[in-house]
Amino acid sequence: MTFTPHGDHWIAGKRVGASARFSSAPASGSTFEFSAGTPELVAEACAAAEAAFAGFAATSREARARLLTTIADEIDARGAQITEIGSAETGLPAARLEGERGRTTGQLRLFAEHVLKGDYLDRRHDAALPERQPLPRPDLRMMPRPVGPVAVFGASNFPLAFSTAGGDTAAALAAGCPVVVKGHGAHPGTGEVVADAIVVALDALGMDAGIFSLVQGGSRAVGEALVTDPRIKAVGFTGSLGGGRALFDLCAARREPIPFFGELGSVNPMFVLPQAASARGVELGTGWAGSLTMGVGQFCTNPGIAIVIDGPEADAFVQSATEGLKAVAAQTMLTDGMAAAYRDGARRVAEGAGVKSLLSTACEGRAAAPCLFEVSAGDWLENEALSEEVFGPLGLVIRVADAAQMTQIAQSFKGQLTATLQMEAEDIELARALLPLLERMAGRVLANGFPTGVEVCDAMVHGGPYPASTNFGATSVGTLSIRRFLRPVCYQNLPDELLPADLVKV
Repeated sequence: MTFTPHGDHWIAGKRVGASARFSSAPASGSTFEFSAGTPELVAEACAAAEAAFAGFAATSREARARLLTTIADEIDARGAQITEIGSAETGLPAARLEGERGRTTGQLRLFAEHVLKGDYLDRRHDAALPERQPLPRPDLRMMPRPVGPVAVFGASNFPLAFSTAGGDTAAALAAGCPVVVKGHGAHPGTGEVVADAIVVALDALGMDAGIFSLVQGGSRAVGEALVTDPRIKAVGFTGSLGGGRALFDLCAARREPIPFFGELGSVNPMFVLPQAASARGVELGTGWAGSLTMGVGQFCTNPGIAIVIDGPEADAFVQSATEGLKAVAAQTMLTDGMAAAYRDGARRVAEGAGVKSLLSTACEGRAAAPCLFEVSAGDWLENEALSEEVFGPLGLVIRVADAAQMTQIAQSFKGQLTATLQMEAEDIELARALLPLLERMAGRVLANGFPTGVEVCDAMVHGGPYPASTNFGATSVGTLSIRRFLRPVCYQNLPDELLPADLVKV
């Protein structure tokens, strides 16, 4: 390895070391030492973010767009370093990391374009009606304004797109909110390189260094200090249900409760409707196997459960999926902890009442191989634990007796990120019956595709009812995600000299 990280935090433009250290746990290559975060460092970063807020909130949309594009340029300039250390830390292949870097810089540039257009401002003006009877109407103007400093937690499964300069950070900066990032211990070197890029971008543009800080690693107390600091006004989080729920509860228990935008996972059910199973069951089984094992099953949109009506068509689908999964060798997971959790989850599913193992493969250490199980609808409905996410390349087939039982299964799911309909034209009536259930269940409903792969664009929704996320009205992907870090403010009878520049001409 030619790149050696400096191992420090970035606190308002300054590299800060710490006596407490932790070691990285790479999938390959050298281990490096990093400074461990502390509540004191969190307080310092939050104080700098608060001091920078008023000035950053007042910047023009053009200035924020320049910042976002400059950060993207600086990240791309460090592409070789990111791929080198990212591959070593996570075990992800170079092509995957390069693709994720492209998505990360693409998000930044997309938000730059979005803020320049100004559509997100939803500016409204009700002109004064001084002659109106029985009472006159004042001049009323409305525009959303940034909420304040935002805390962002790096995700384990996306070291770039959902971490230091990922979607949460991009949206917050686009809104005019300073960001304090809690780096993930699974890829501290990758986070450091990206943080370097952000710091350089801020300096090059002469912007307040307090707009961004990175606090690396540390104990659970570091995350708790971040979400409970009174200067933090919103939180973006991607991670486990247990960890996310604990932070969500802390945010709600504050003297001033704040929104916690947590994306906590999903099993993303796929409903294989009868005519689709008949026409292309084998093809669907193969495609499902590919989607299940993409990225070693470590995508939050991994379609872990397939529902199909029992019969010869279901047999063909299951056989095809089994053969497809058998062909996939064990692959390296992102962390040792994830691999251990995957094995525990597979064991839990296998021990469920009525569960039949179709493919169970031994795996050790950080490696994971696919597993496939099936269960009847009746046994599924009796065992709520089967609906819990297993993070990794595991699939579960639910065999239902008929369309009515498929509808019953759809009603049993908790909140999901996605729900999929595999259908033909002849399935339209069953699809129409299922759609209201899927709309209520998931943030994204798709037909004749697989949910792995989340397009970053205006129309995307990556969120859903709890426990998929903690705020069903928000998305963590796409330009709509900027709304999480804005709040509407109405200005009544204010002179133009006091109005935000973007509101004067409305």
